[in-house]
Amino acid sequence: MNNGLLKLLQSVDTPTVCNAIEVAQGQRGFDQFTRGTMLCSDPNGGPMVGYARTAKIAALEPPQEAPEVIKARRMAYYKHMSEGRRPAVTVIEDVDFPNCIGAYWGEINTTVHKGLGVGGALTNGVMRDLGDLPAEFPVVAGSVGPSHGFVHVREIGDEVEVLGLRIRDGDLIHADRHGALVVPPEVIELLEDAIHKLLDTEKLILEPARQEGFDFEAFEAAWAAFEASRT
Repeated sequence: MNNGLLKLLQSVDTPTVCNAIEVAQGQRGFDQFTRGTMLCSDPNGGPMVGYARTAKIAALEPPQEAPEVIKARRMAYYKHMSEGRRPAVTVIEDVDFPNCIGAYWGEINTTVHKGLGVGGALTNGVMRDLGDLPAEFPVVAGSVGPSHGFVHVREIGDEVEVLGLRIRDGDLIHADRHGALVVPPEVIELLEDAIHKLLDTEKLILEPARQEGFDFEAFEAAWAAFEASRT
């Protein structure tokens, strides 16, 4: 991903990227996105864009493994998060879903991850400490709650699932208050042009619709131009 594409992805919302992927693919039917409603720690902030660093956690019950095993895995987890391609996004599957109670994402953990060079977090689990999370570190989560429960790391670097979206370590992620998607590798080189084409096409209907005197005849003409540009 070049810097031009990165800056462009950081400037547009996830629905725009979702549509642009279909433009790049030349057809509708792209389905690598989350299902259901997710919550965003900073709904008015920009999207998170980066390569996934994956892990699985649990919190409903205390861990059954020896404390030294849990501690070693915790350190291995943070080492994993500190490495890999940048920009990076942490993607966490809470295996307790849909009964998640452990807020892994609070003030301390988000601040640590930001310090390690991670640009945001995506999870089906819980976040907390809203209002105290660091700036420019969005969290898109399945729920909000007050407790950390018995939260502990179960797996590192494996494929995870977040609200119906399968994500592998290293996948390119785009996420905001609408949810998240995985950018297919085969469209990455086409995506910059696809986004520009999509935005230019949308102007054909949006600009006339925002003008005074817009009526059905103006809509009909604008829609004809809009449809022609998409074929």
